[in-house]
Amino acid sequence: MKEFLPEVRRIADEAADAILEVYQSADFRVAVKEDFSPLTQADLASHRHIVAGLEGLVPELPVLSEESQGITYDMRRHWDTFWLVDPLDGTKEFLRRNGEFTINIALISDHRPILGVVHLPVSGQTYWAAEGQGAFRSANGKTVRLQAAQTVGQPVKVVASRSHALTPTVVFLDRMAQEHDLAVVSRGSALKLCMVAEGEADLYPRLAPTMEWDTAAAQCVVEQAGGRVTTLGNEPLRYNKEDLLNPFFMVASPAVAPLWPAYL
Repeated sequence: MKEFLPEVRRIADEAADAILEVYQSADFRVAVKEDFSPLTQADLASHRHIVAGLEGLVPELPVLSEESQGITYDMRRHWDTFWLVDPLDGTKEFLRRNGEFTINIALISDHRPILGVVHLPVSGQTYWAAEGQGAFRSANGKTVRLQAAQTVGQPVKVVASRSHALTPTVVFLDRMAQEHDLAVVSRGSALKLCMVAEGEADLYPRLAPTMEWDTAAAQCVVEQAGGRVTTLGNEPLRYNKEDLLNPFFMVASPAVAPLWPAYL
C-alpha cells in the first residue's frame, strides 16, 4: 500500500487535469442518469483516465467506478480486494462552479477501505491515507499529518451537506442543539468527511442516501486520523454489498463519537 499511494495520487492528479479542462470551458453537456443525477463530460473523462491508470498499476485488481457499466453483483460478489472509484464526487458542486467537488479512489479489502485518496481538482489539495500509515493532507508542496479532534469543541463544529439538507438531519441537529452549542457549516462532496479527519469539524451526520463510492476513500482518511465512520448502529460502513447504497451514517471525532447516539 505504501508503494501504491504515490501512484494513486498521481492518477488522481492527472484525472483532475481532465476535469478542469471541462470545468474551465463552456461545454458541460449535462446528461441525466437513470437515478436522475447529472452526468457531465468531466465525470466520463475522469472515469476513463482513472480506470486505465489503476488497471495499469495492478492489472489483477478489478475496478468498480460510479460510471462503470455492466458490473453485476454476481460478477463482483467474490471480489476480496478491488478499487472503488468516484471519478467526480459532487457533480452538483461542479455545475455550480464552487470548487467543492473531489476525486475519490479507495482500495477495498475484506469489505473495508484500506487505502484512500481524495483529491480536490480546483484547490489542488489531496487527502490520503493507508491502513497503518496514518492520514495526511498535501497542498502547495507541504504535507501535514491529520488527527481528528481529541476534545469536544465549544461550540461543537458540525458539517452538513450543501446539497442535501433534509428533514432528518434538521431534526437531529435541533435535538443536539438543546444541549450543545453548535456551529454548522455546509460543504460539498467527500470534503465533509475530510474536515472531520483534519479536526476542522467534530461531526458530520449523513441522514440521506449515499453510495459506496461516495464514502470509501474518505472513510479511510477519517479512520487513519483517529475518527470514526459508522452506521447509526455504531458499526463501520462495509463495502461490496449486494446493494451499493450506504445506510445512514455518522462521521465523528473520537471525542464526539460517544455523544451523538443520544440525539437520534
